[in-house]
Amino acid sequence: MARIELTELLPLERSGWDALCANRGGRFYGDLMTEHALMVLVNGMVLDRTTVAASLDESPAWSWYRLDDARVVPTGADSAALVYRATAMRDGGAEPFIASMSSHYRRLEGRLRMTLYQQTTITH
Repeated sequence: MARIELTELLPLERSGWDALCANRGGRFYGDLMTEHALMVLVNGMVLDRTTVAASLDESPAWSWYRLDDARVVPTGADSAALVYRATAMRDGGAEPFIASMSSHYRRLEGRLRMTLYQQTTITH
């Protein structure tokens, strides 16, 4: 199987952020995440796919975002992690949210699927 490259992962990650800006994050990540995938958020919450799908469409949308310093960490022939710094702002926010992110993907049946997502704040 072909190695997973930045040119595949970064557009997919941007699609997720675009969905979060348009209040479609729950649907997007509900489809993208594998059955046992988890999101580990900066506030310590650990969300499974069902909870993500039920909650993200109701979360306040991001107004804008920027992804910097993206790099890929190969984790196997059919998997890789995307690591980057995100800066994002919500309408009415006092300051941007800045965090290091990692999204782990695995190619299943020819399609990239998220298995784990993690945030670490660098704002505070």
